[in-house]
Amino acid sequence: MRGQADCGAPEEMPDAWNQQPSTSPSALDLVGSRLDGHAMSDAVAGRAIRSRQVLADYVSLVKPGIMALLVVTEIGALVAAARGWPGLRIMVAALVGGALCSGGAAAINCWFDRDIDAQMDRTCARPVPAGRISPRRALTFGCVLGAGGVAVLAVGTSLLSAALAVAGGLFYVLVYTAWLKRSSSQNIVIGGAAGSFPPLVGWSAATHSVAPVAIALAVLCFFWTPPHFWALSLLLERQYREVGVPMLPVVRGAQRTRRAIVAYSLILLAASLVPGVWLGRIYVIAAALLGGVLMGLAVMALREQGRRWAAMLFHYSIVYLGLLFVVVPLSVLVGSP
Repeated sequence: MRGQADCGAPEEMPDAWNQQPSTSPSALDLVGSRLDGHAMSDAVAGRAIRSRQVLADYVSLVKPGIMALLVVTEIGALVAAARGWPGLRIMVAALVGGALCSGGAAAINCWFDRDIDAQMDRTCARPVPAGRISPRRALTFGCVLGAGGVAVLAVGTSLLSAALAVAGGLFYVLVYTAWLKRSSSQNIVIGGAAGSFPPLVGWSAATHSVAPVAIALAVLCFFWTPPHFWALSLLLERQYREVGVPMLPVVRGAQRTRRAIVAYSLILLAASLVPGVWLGRIYVIAAALLGGVLMGLAVMALREQGRRWAAMLFHYSIVYLGLLFVVVPLSVLVGSP
C-alpha cells in the first residue's frame, strides 16, 4: 500500500542526488542567496522607513499647519496689493520666503520649548522632546530656514518685505516664546502681534511700501489671535497648569477666559470690517458673515461652559482667517468700492 511505502524504507534517490558535485550552485547555496537577498531588502526597507521618519520629523518642526495659514494671509495681501497676478518671480519668492521664515521661527520655538513640550500630552511626541532630533540640530535647522527665507524675500521681492519678516520672526521668538509665554497671562495678546506681520510682508512685496489697508489687515490678524489661542487654552488648561505656563484660564479661570473670548471676538468683528473701506462691499459682506459665525460660537462657548463649543471655536477660527484672506484678493479683483 502507498501508506506503507511512505512509512517504510526510503525510496531510491533520484539520479540527480547520486551525481558527483558540479560547479553549479547547490540547493543550500540557492537558499542562502535568497536569505541574503531578503536581508538586503529588509535593510533597504528599514533605511527607507527611517528616512521617511526623519523627513516627517523635520517637517513637523516647521509646524506646517501654522505655516500654511500665515502664508495664506501673506499671499492674500500680496495679490490684493498687486491687483492681480504679481508675476512669477514675486509670487514664488513670497511663497518660498514666507514659508521658510515661518518654518524657521517655528523650529526655533520647538527648540526653546522642548522642556515644557516634554511634559505636555499634546506635544511630548514632538521630535525634539522625544529625542529623535537633537536640540542643536533643531536650532540650526530653524536658523538656516529663517536666514534662507529672509534672503529669498530680499532678492525676490523687496528689502522692506525681508525686514518685516525679520521683525515678525524676532518678535515671535524673543518677545513671545522666550519672554511672555512663561511670564504673563497676556502672552497671547501681546505676542500675537507676531502673526500680524505676514500681510505686511505680502503687501510690501508687491508695492515696496505699506499702505493703510495693509495695516488694517495686520490689525485684524492681531485681534484674531486671542480668541483663537484662548479657545485652545480652555481645552489644554490642565496641561498648561501642570507645566507652569500662565495662560489666561490658568491665571484668571475658565469663566473669565470665556468672557474675554467674547469681548475680543466682538473687537475682531469690528476690526475685520475696517478693510472694507478700501476693499469694497464683497469683502464687507464676507467679513460680516464669517465674523458673525465666530461671534456666535464665542457666545455659545460662554453659555454652555463645556469643551465642545470651545473646540468648535478653535477649529472654526482657523477656517475663518483662511477664508477671509481668500476673500481679500477676490474683492479687489471682482468688486468695487
